[in-house]
Amino acid sequence: MRGEGMADGIHHLVALTEVEGPFAVCKLDKDAVIPAWATGEGFFSVTRTGAELSVVCRQSLVPEGVRCERGWRCLRVVGAVPFTLVGVLASLVTPLAGAGVSVFALSTFDTDYLLVKESDLEKAVDALRRHGHTVE
Repeated sequence: MRGEGMADGIHHLVALTEVEGPFAVCKLDKDAVIPAWATGEGFFSVTRTGAELSVVCRQSLVPEGVRCERGWRCLRVVGAVPFTLVGVLASLVTPLAGAGVSVFALSTFDTDYLLVKESDLEKAVDALRRHGHTVE
């Protein structure tokens, strides 16, 4: 669904659903082997850069002693988002920024995911709904 409203004239209205969690965002050494716990059940993401190996996975899977930020909840954009559709993330993160909610965003081939701190989930959902998005 598409509407108008942002400063640049692009405002996508999307449906989001919560992914069962909670999640942790972990930082491992750049040369670390991808740990088996990182690719456990459900949603996970592993990204390697020249500076780090980042892992997002269910919090319950992360062993003690791993450098991570716990207590994230995940919202997924329902359906596939075509690569030609411009501004979807901006339509989501702009109202969250306005509400003072920090976001960790991930994208896959098909869609986008927003992680927000568990303590900010209600505020995030309210902000998204106020801007016309649907959150299940």
